[in-house]
Order: sequence, then C-alpha cells, then structure tokens
Amino acid sequence: MSSPRLKLSQPQLHQLNQLVELDRLCLGGLWTPAGYKRELDSPNSSFLVLFLESTQSIIGCGCFWAILEEAHITLLMIHPDYQRQGLGQLLLYGLLKEAVNRHLERATLEVRASNQSALSLYEKFGFQQAGRRKGYYQPTGEDALILWRGDLQRPQFKEQLSDWGPSISDRLNQYDWQLN
Repeated sequence: MSSPRLKLSQPQLHQLNQLVELDRLCLGGLWTPAGYKRELDSPNSSFLVLFLESTQSIIGCGCFWAILEEAHITLLMIHPDYQRQGLGQLLLYGLLKEAVNRHLERATLEVRASNQSALSLYEKFGFQQAGRRKGYYQPTGEDALILWRGDLQRPQFKEQLSDWGPSISDRLNQYDWQLN
C-alpha cells in the first residue's frame, strides 16, 4: 500500500465548506464562510491548505495577513485526527517561506497561553513571547500570548529555513506522508 500523498496549495472557493468545517473542529467556529471568502479574495492574505490528494480532504490550513512589513499569522490548524505528525510544522514552514517571498521582515501571532503543543511548535521556529493579551479568548477569558519572530530577510534566517525543509520531510516520512 502506498503512502498517503499530501498537497500544500492555496485554497479554492469550492473548498470553502471544508475550511469552515475544519475551523469548527479545531477552533470552535472562529471564522464564518464570509470570513474565509474574504481571506480568499484579499491580496493582503497569504492562505495555504494542506489536503489529502486521494480524497481532496483538507486536513490543515494556515493564513497570514501582510501588514506593512509584518506577517500576522491569523490561523494555523490541523485536523485533530492528524495532529502531532509534523503537519503543523509543514504549514508554518510554508507560511514563513511565503512571508520571505513577500519580503516581509517579521512574523507575529497570538496563541492561547494553555496551548503547549502550539507554543512548542512556534518555539522551534524561533518565535519568542513579546507580550500577553489578558482575557483575549472568549467566552473563556483565557489570555493570549503574543509571539514574535524577526529577521525574516536576514541570510541566517533564510539558511535556517532551508535547513528546516529536510527535517520536516524526515518527520513526515516517519508517519508515511508523501508531499507533492
């Protein structure tokens, strides 16, 4: 039996319902269909989906807004059935590569203070805590940590980005994923 094949690409309008369903599973319905459509249409958004080629099922997505020289990461989610297999690393890597290609200088995001797996992922990619937003997440009132990663245009970061590619591939191979 062959390994499942993954594809990382920009989402299409016909995938809107899948994005909303993934959002419901991962984030409790944070964004509406209109919100996703707005992101698809916006020249300031960089949006990636990760899907299984065999079924065309979306299992992850990530998005950032290009604001001046910053990539503000607004979404990064992996379907619960596929977490902890390196797929979040692949999506974050794809977003950071896109930020470099768009000549952005830094990346920032908010993450739940309790989300240890996400914090660990962002730390691997050099994000550091820059602040805290008290009571940011509703209805729970949980705080958000503001994470920051600078120097995206420096040669050292671009080298590091190149180094991450093979290590992410190795991680995906451990779970028999093949990336197209």
